[in-house]
Amino acid sequence: MAEKVLMPQLGESVTEGTISKWLVKVGDTVNKYDPICEVNTDKVNAEVPSSFTGTVTEIVVGEGETVAVGTLICYISSVDADANRSGVPAETMTNQLDQHHTTPIIPTKQRYSPAVLKLAQEHNLDLTRLTGTGAGGRITRKDVLTVLESGLQQAPVVTVVKQPQDASTFVPTPKSPSPLTSKKTSEIPVTMGDQEIPVTSIRKTIANRMVQSKHEAPHAWTMTEVDVTGLVRHREQLRDQFKKNEGLNLTYLPFFIKAVVEAIKEYPILNSVWAEDRIIIKKGIHISIAVATDDALFVPVIRDADQKNILGLAKSIDELVRKTREGKLTVDDITGGTFTCNNTGSFGSVLSAPIINPPQVAILTMEAIVKRPVVIDNMIAIRDMVNLCLSLDHRVLDGLVCGKFLQSVKKNLEGYGL
Repeated sequence: MAEKVLMPQLGESVTEGTISKWLVKVGDTVNKYDPICEVNTDKVNAEVPSSFTGTVTEIVVGEGETVAVGTLICYISSVDADANRSGVPAETMTNQLDQHHTTPIIPTKQRYSPAVLKLAQEHNLDLTRLTGTGAGGRITRKDVLTVLESGLQQAPVVTVVKQPQDASTFVPTPKSPSPLTSKKTSEIPVTMGDQEIPVTSIRKTIANRMVQSKHEAPHAWTMTEVDVTGLVRHREQLRDQFKKNEGLNLTYLPFFIKAVVEAIKEYPILNSVWAEDRIIIKKGIHISIAVATDDALFVPVIRDADQKNILGLAKSIDELVRKTREGKLTVDDITGGTFTCNNTGSFGSVLSAPIINPPQVAILTMEAIVKRPVVIDNMIAIRDMVNLCLSLDHRVLDGLVCGKFLQSVKKNLEGYGL
């Protein structure tokens, strides 16, 4: 019997994955729990284990293809299971399977997800005229967004052409070249000296997530400036001894995260997610932090950040940064975040408008700490100042609560060193 292997859900809120590499080929024998492919989802690579012992009979989704969670990706012939059910010896069952061709897959009526239907209704799109890139030609939400972003209202119709009788599948054949493809390749001229960089699966995932966030969440933005002169002096006093005792560099980020966590305790609505018919305020405060490598941006998670002091946060940050740069992040390391903090000031930024990391409802950046003249008690003084920039999902958060939240973070940061 050919068992189906489906695209797993590697983490909450994950809706699709990209096959980055197949570790097996048709005809290979695999044991249960053996890795069969690598899937890139939510900015991390994970190996997908086989759920059965048997032989790989068909690979449905090719390398580089992105499909929804639950989509069929391959078939594994589980001979032992068939033999146990029927009482037929395994060798006899294998011979019988070899003598028959696989039954062609008969295309069924197209079914659309609620998200696809909603987008189509909002923009008056005829889904029957769109080209699907999902399994079996299924139209995904990404297909609809691509059409909307490109300004096209329709894409070429895909017809299903039956193969000769000795073939085992149907393949979609477009009537004409896709205008989506031609727009990306032919309308952008490439001249001598230009460099073309292939889009990696990680970059595709980042792009898709950012597009999803901007399309789904109505972003709003606000900023406040903070006098962190006390924090700067406090860190300078502790830095050398901290390095000697703990073996870690004491950065500003643990102080920043601690101030944010304490503010979230006052305003827990910042630690929530939008669930269409309700808002879910998460009990645990799990802080996502942005860590950049040479070719990608990862967002690992500090779990239970509200239960850690400055030392605990510094150790968690150091461990996650090290695992990111060594390519050792696991699915658990990058899922479950409830609020994102990003230290954009580490590379000199003084102002930014970050994109929310869905399904979270807010992201806060700490910009560069710079010395500026400020007025204190009608006198000009040189102080260490920093801008805090907050992007918020206006479906959940309003200016009032976000203003109060930022004031709380400001008070916590300015309280260091007193």
